[in-house]
Amino acid sequence: MADALELDALWEDFHRVVNMTSAELADWLRVRDSGELTEPLPDDAGPPLGQHVLAILQKRRTDLTDGDLSAMREVVDTVTAQTDVENEPRSDDAGLRHRLMTVGHDPLKP
Repeated sequence: MADALELDALWEDFHRVVNMTSAELADWLRVRDSGELTEPLPDDAGPPLGQHVLAILQKRRTDLTDGDLSAMREVVDTVTAQTDVENEPRSDDAGLRHRLMTVGHDPLKP
């Protein structure tokens, strides 16, 4: 488990990059996985990391596991590596936006 300062920094970074609410993320994961003929059960929608982000959003900091911390680091690293904080987000890159939304970050959201 991380020390208190590291946990605080990770918690802040995670909640800074995950700018979608748990309801928005759950809706997005269901829409993303729906198809013409089938639709997954709501609890099974989306990739494992997206589901893990959703679970973390519903937890208190004191309830985090080592697996949660690992997922939080992965999300922070992914979003940081794929976004350009210096420039405005581009609405024409739907693929990038959709990938980021799968882990709870909508680059077009203020």
